[in-house]
Amino acid sequence: MNPKTPSTAADSPQRLMVFQQNGSGESKIAGVRQYGGSHVELAVISIDTPLPPIIEDSSEYLPPRIEADLVLDYLRHPDLSYDLADLCCRQNIPLIASGKKLEGQGIHTPPT
Repeated sequence: MNPKTPSTAADSPQRLMVFQQNGSGESKIAGVRQYGGSHVELAVISIDTPLPPIIEDSSEYLPPRIEADLVLDYLRHPDLSYDLADLCCRQNIPLIASGKKLEGQGIHTPPT
């Protein structure tokens, strides 16, 4: 980019945040790294500890604020996926949670 040219949104990489549990999104993450190049700024949140059957307070596992243009959910624990979807809705960040049954504005749940 020419230093005299003003920056535009098209010049900035898309900020993508991936949430995974026990490596559940590794193949997708590898694909983003391979094909996204400089077009994607990737942040990965991995939760690899054993989890209780019910999580009433997900603040131990999820950040209070998400800094991303798009979130991908590969979490296996339904409580974490639900809370992540709620967090994304409140922050107006689109979420893709493939194969899940989550509802809300900006949440996309394509079949696997």
